[in-house]
Amino acid sequence: MNVQQKSRIALTLIAILTALPVRADNYVGHGISIYGELKYGPDFTHFEYANPDAPKGGTLRLGWIGTFDNLNPYILKGLEPPRLGSLIYDTLTESAEDEIAVGYGLLVERIEVPPDNSWILYTLRPEARWHDGKPITPEDVIFTLETYKTKGNPGLRNYFAAIEAAEKVGARQVRLIFSGEANKELPLISGQMSILPKHYWEGRNFEETTLDPPLGSGPYRIAAVEAGRSITYERVDSYWGRDLPVNKGRFNFDRIHFDYYRDQTVAIEALKAGEFDYRRENSSKDWSTAYEGEAVAAGRLIKDPLPHQRAAGMQAFWFNTRRAKFADPRVRQALGYAFDFEWTKKNLFYGLYTRSNSYFANSELASEGLPSGRELEILEEYRGRIPDELFITEFQLPTTDGSGRLRQNLRAAQKLLQEAGWVVVDDILTHGETGEVMEIEFLLSSSSWERIVAPMIPNLERLGVKATIRIVDRTQYQNRVQAFDYDIIVLVRGQSHSPGNEQRNYWTSAVADEPGSGNVVGIKDPVVDELVDRLIEAPSRAELVA
Repeated sequence: MNVQQKSRIALTLIAILTALPVRADNYVGHGISIYGELKYGPDFTHFEYANPDAPKGGTLRLGWIGTFDNLNPYILKGLEPPRLGSLIYDTLTESAEDEIAVGYGLLVERIEVPPDNSWILYTLRPEARWHDGKPITPEDVIFTLETYKTKGNPGLRNYFAAIEAAEKVGARQVRLIFSGEANKELPLISGQMSILPKHYWEGRNFEETTLDPPLGSGPYRIAAVEAGRSITYERVDSYWGRDLPVNKGRFNFDRIHFDYYRDQTVAIEALKAGEFDYRRENSSKDWSTAYEGEAVAAGRLIKDPLPHQRAAGMQAFWFNTRRAKFADPRVRQALGYAFDFEWTKKNLFYGLYTRSNSYFANSELASEGLPSGRELEILEEYRGRIPDELFITEFQLPTTDGSGRLRQNLRAAQKLLQEAGWVVVDDILTHGETGEVMEIEFLLSSSSWERIVAPMIPNLERLGVKATIRIVDRTQYQNRVQAFDYDIIVLVRGQSHSPGNEQRNYWTSAVADEPGSGNVVGIKDPVVDELVDRLIEAPSRAELVA
């Protein structure tokens, strides 16, 4: 072979090699991030916001409203006590409070992900143990996934639905395989799974409520439980993960005790009497009027507003559109005109609340102004399938002058109702074709909301609506909401700075009729389904924000 032939072969090989797609190496690391680099390197010792030298000891006493009858937080049945899952179970990875969309190894010491995000390989820490001393194994991870997907509550089933399978590939290694198109969020989501002990649950009925303290692996175990009245968690001195960087400086109380109270009024009085230590207040009325007296004057009880940068989500009236009377958006819009927010803010909210115009309030994800830039480009793809108003009218809720006189608003409401086919017959709002009478019930779980809803009732009656308020206990409320047995409820929909897979449980057609799902409104819209998919599959933070 001469030099010229060798050169031709070499050039041919180069051409072939450069024409083939180049496969990047798998990502291998101590943590995972959807967007950008991890803040904390492989040798980090603790999160910056945690004090590694924090003293340990004492009891944190907290108050809770309502009741509980179940110590399995992962099923639909029953009411579980607060913090149960996060205190007694470990997850595969741990998030960081000062980063968005990251997970650092907790149960695992090594994470491997291919470029196409089709699977994730976890290597469990050899020291990871259940509270009975047995090691945490790949079999536990496999059992957990199968249990959540077949017996877990709808939120869990939907959240982990795209994890197609789990397989053991080594003594301490387990691979989770994802279905469908590549999804940047799935590796992160998989790490948020609280792992269950297979050897404990195999002889028990996972789907039934229980008051037997379950076996865990986390920093706390259940020390005492009195159904519906109190629960005490105690720190596990021999907790296998106490010195991990993700845990250093955390879980410092020896005991965390929750007492249950009938309602907020009783709980606040108990706090003032020194029965528990801390309460996060979400009622403007109570914030403004309830924290007075000797305990406050003496400085034993401190009222302090704490600014935060968390996504605020939305607290709102939610209509059950599964009911035909609410199917027409003009009806829902009309009924919204009966709520005088400005008067309510001045007279009932003590001027403290800001009205939410987005499900992602207090974050860069919140909608603002008319669509522009990449957001507009995305919406243009759906022109003709979404209302034209989205392109030309900035979304705004009805406003008033705060005087309590709603004449103009109610006229606008009447016009919308007439357009939707509703007419007033003998002072009763009636559907012109079906003859259905417009009757609505506000289902509430707390009397504190009655004072907010009550002023709306006369306004609705002026429209011909028969409106009532029903207050039920927490158990009845949960059962009715899970069964979609309501007209209108008041609900807080929390959100994060990195929304993803959980949005399917809130807005999509697939879960609209699944009892216990988070789609409380009953949305069934293919455009919404597609937009949720696009959100989950967003290739960059900029695309997600758009």
